Amino acid sequence: MRGSVAVSNTNTNTNTNTNTNTNTDTDKNKKPRKARTWKTIAKDWDLYFMLVPGLIFLLLLKYSPMYGLVIAFQDFSIFKGIGDSPWVGMKHFEKLFINDQFLSVLSNTIIISLYKLVVLFPAPIIVAILLNEIRKMAFKRIIQSVIYLPHFISWVIISGLFLNLLSLNDGIVNTLIERLGGERIAFFMDQSVFRSLLVATEGWKEIGWGTIIYLAAITGIDPELYEAAKIDGANRLRQMLHITLPGIFSTIVLMFILRLGNMLEAGTEQILVMYNPVVYDVSDVIGTYVYRVGIGASDYSFSTAVGMFESVVAFVLVISGNALCKKFLGRSIW
Repeated sequence: MRGSVAVSNTNTNTNTNTNTNTNTDTDKNKKPRKARTWKTIAKDWDLYFMLVPGLIFLLLLKYSPMYGLVIAFQDFSIFKGIGDSPWVGMKHFEKLFINDQFLSVLSNTIIISLYKLVVLFPAPIIVAILLNEIRKMAFKRIIQSVIYLPHFISWVIISGLFLNLLSLNDGIVNTLIERLGGERIAFFMDQSVFRSLLVATEGWKEIGWGTIIYLAAITGIDPELYEAAKIDGANRLRQMLHITLPGIFSTIVLMFILRLGNMLEAGTEQILVMYNPVVYDVSDVIGTYVYRVGIGASDYSFSTAVGMFESVVAFVLVISGNALCKKFLGRSIW
């Protein structure tokens, strides 16, 4: 019994000493870590200094304006300012959800965004894969330049360009349709075709630019995989399906999640310069509605509430899209 007690006491003392030493070592390791962190910052001070302009830009132009969101909860007056304008709580949000016009605008936004997502999201992927299959570099560069250039043209110029091309009376497209035995189409005035016109013009402008990301991802695929596939007898199509697509799948998921965050944007700048009162019923989206209400009617509080609603929905879509991609596809941003 005495031997057992002695052994027990010895073990207890040993454990106590061990725990004490462990805690002491942990406490000792904390200080060196902090020291190493500051040492690393001091060593690369020039790199951290380069972050300062970017941080200032974010604080001044991205985060500071967020203070203005408070006017969504006020009856804001430009003469009284934010400080003296009366608080009204959720009044403008209640007005938002019972407003029939806004419900129509929200419906248009979702329809146009889904239309663009279904048609335009896969297009740059397909174009990038096809461009990657071109073996003559001179021809490949010419095509790349041609499809990239429209991205640098403003929507105002593009709107005027297509307005002339698709003019009802003397447009080239309508003239060709009439000579082929068809009837002229008022593309900018016909509600049944205006959404398709929006998708087509955005595709013409942005598909080439979108291919850059996927082409960059394709260049990161190991060429030995293609060589091995050729030895196994895989043709070009099978190489694209079993090597190229899986190789850029992470990039596709990333771009899809980011695209979801812009679902309620729906191409505001494009629509603003291309639509007219005749097609308001099918083309008025949240962005154009905010512009007309906020700038045209000077209802700043209500337009801010609409903008905040759009931002919250975009945030939820990004979080949800990331979670779903992580669960079902095994890929995500974080």
